[in-house]
Amino acid sequence: MRGSFIVNGTLREWVFPEDMRLLDLLRREGYTEVKCGCREGMCGSCCVLLEGKIVNSCQILAATVMHRDIRTVEALSESEEPHPLVTAFVEAGAVQCGFCTPGMILAAYCLLKENPDPSEEEIKRALDGNYCRCTGYVKIFEAVQRGARKMREKEVRE
Repeated sequence: MRGSFIVNGTLREWVFPEDMRLLDLLRREGYTEVKCGCREGMCGSCCVLLEGKIVNSCQILAATVMHRDIRTVEALSESEEPHPLVTAFVEAGAVQCGFCTPGMILAAYCLLKENPDPSEEEIKRALDGNYCRCTGYVKIFEAVQRGARKMREKEVRE
């Protein structure tokens, strides 16, 4: 099967089996920031933004998202300067092994687009579908709060 995809703002044309998951197609094409964790939609490591909404790419057939806007965490830092949320994760020490980090950042980004000043409970709910095997989540929650402050200061919304 042949299909066109818009990934991080660039039109891509790929040939792939009709039963290939979006996760596997993206990884095959070099988008290594999209991680393969559980393949069951439970861990959040494969998260991408599809038309601006967070989804688990392991649960989506690539053929169903042709011609749609797909964004990975790489799309958040389109300039040479990292996105404030990425910087906040580093500053807070919320990046350990890094496996869950792209999905966590995308989940936090979606939250902060809708709610620029979330409570800790709202952050917990937004990150609920993302599993981290390394931390107790404290630094991750701190990173989201720090990122929210940075985004408000810079008035970053997209």
